[in-house]
Amino acid sequence: RIKLGGDEITDVPVHARAARGLARTFQNIALFRGLTVLENIKLGGHHTMHAGVLAALAYSRSARSEEIALREEVERKVIDFLEIDHIRNQSIDALPYGLQKRVELARALAMRPRVLLLDEPVAGMNREETEDMARYILDVQEEWGVTVLLVEHDMGMVMDISSHVVVLNFGEVIAAGTPAEVRSHPRVIEAYLGAESA
Repeated sequence: RIKLGGDEITDVPVHARAARGLARTFQNIALFRGLTVLENIKLGGHHTMHAGVLAALAYSRSARSEEIALREEVERKVIDFLEIDHIRNQSIDALPYGLQKRVELARALAMRPRVLLLDEPVAGMNREETEDMARYILDVQEEWGVTVLLVEHDMGMVMDISSHVVVLNFGEVIAAGTPAEVRSHPRVIEAYLGAESA
């Protein structure tokens, strides 16, 4: 069972979860090829718009107003926050991997999340990119007040930025607690360092 803010969301469709404030990034980048950075990010905020399909197709005054407001919010709040103003009009296809991961985070933030699920946000990144992403994740928590649920194999980063850690071994929870508690837990040491090291 999955609950968000006390509400059962286990069987709630994805679009309804997004409307309740749940946003995510993907382990494998899932951006829209052929679109610009700004276009990809704006897609994250489209669920907040109220203009109907016909109004949007006709690009009515209300649809235009909503689109302009969304663009201004994305540019002011998300693009500036993640320091990607210099690439806003570039195609996703032209960007290096680390910047694509940052754009994917930007799209999730454009959804105005209460809870942000990050699936291996630093997988495949070099040390500098990992440090930048860790800083952005901390800033999302501290400045935006967003709860972050992180699945990640970079244990150094996890221990540095997490307040609560849950360790799984073949799908079984073997430890949960603060980073210090988990780091010294005998089952974690055995599972990840080997029994002889323990």
